[in-house]
Amino acid sequence: MLIAGAALVLVSLMWLSLVGALGGVSLGGMSLAASPGGGEGGEIYGVSPLAAKEIPADYLQLYRAAAARYGLDWAILAGIGKVECDHGRDPDPACTREGAVNSAGAGGPMQFLASTWSTYGVDGDGDGRADRWDPADAIYSAANYLRASGAPADYGRAILAYNHAGWYVAEVEHWAERYRGTPSDTAGSGDVSEAPEADAGLAAQSPTPVRFIPGERAELSPEDGHLALIPTDVPATVQEMVVAGNELQDLPYGPDGHPDPLGATQEDCTSTLNYVLYRSGVRPLAEILEENPLAQDYVNWGAPGPGRWVTIYATADPTPHVFVLIAGLRLDTSHDGTDVGPNRDEDGPRWRIFDHIPTWEHWSVRHPSGL
Repeated sequence: MLIAGAALVLVSLMWLSLVGALGGVSLGGMSLAASPGGGEGGEIYGVSPLAAKEIPADYLQLYRAAAARYGLDWAILAGIGKVECDHGRDPDPACTREGAVNSAGAGGPMQFLASTWSTYGVDGDGDGRADRWDPADAIYSAANYLRASGAPADYGRAILAYNHAGWYVAEVEHWAERYRGTPSDTAGSGDVSEAPEADAGLAAQSPTPVRFIPGERAELSPEDGHLALIPTDVPATVQEMVVAGNELQDLPYGPDGHPDPLGATQEDCTSTLNYVLYRSGVRPLAEILEENPLAQDYVNWGAPGPGRWVTIYATADPTPHVFVLIAGLRLDTSHDGTDVGPNRDEDGPRWRIFDHIPTWEHWSVRHPSGL
């Protein structure tokens, strides 16, 4: 749980000072300076057989989805969920009963204090309210808090912020290590059986279904207009862009994705593109955070003209806007009068049928070099 108290905070600060002075100390087999999955965006891990068996399917999906949104190692989130409330199965009422808290005042499956929740609590399931006893809200909020506390660059420090105890860091990492699989371990990741064996790692990276179709053009699933089917005959970077677009389909339109598009509860036209470019490895997150590019900044970005697989349409006149065409599908927040597809009445980043280029703008046509 998130422990309060001046004495504990003082101990935590002393501990962190010692870590900084020593350049990282070993704690239960984990270095606080360089923990597994460290670095920008963390490593990509699959689901171990133990995790697939041990973690309830709905919690496993939430851990993976929240981690993908915030650029984290999903197994760290799962480790916290295990230690706090055994993935919602702990009989303590504070874990699941609305309004119940333990002796420290922590409540919900990820055991948030009210004071911490007021700062880091988010609406994980999009129902319009952030509730620390709701598993989706709690898990997304835990991811938000970990990222704000230093993850993925330093998971040890972030976990220590979550609970100011060395044993807690070691216990979380112990479970995380057992839950992690290799990228080819795809248990619990959805429609993995439909992915070619060579592309199983792509399926392990995302909580969204990964379904392939032959050729070089993406198509919308006949059953789900929010799911783009991934073409097999395009570069891996383009496939990852399609996956990134799938991951944004439930978000509404809004400015929350600036400067950091990861974990945002809303995305506008530019933060949508920023997320896709980061998620596919085209632009480093550090560069996006530093520059916070807006629509007009993409007017001269990349190489001129349309790309073979990816084309960016950007404009500053008369209204700044940007959208991207990925393997024939348009990912765009603008829909009024520009979309004849199944998402034509929805705002936010959606896959849209590219039947024409809106003529009221003066477009600059660019593409990522090589794509």
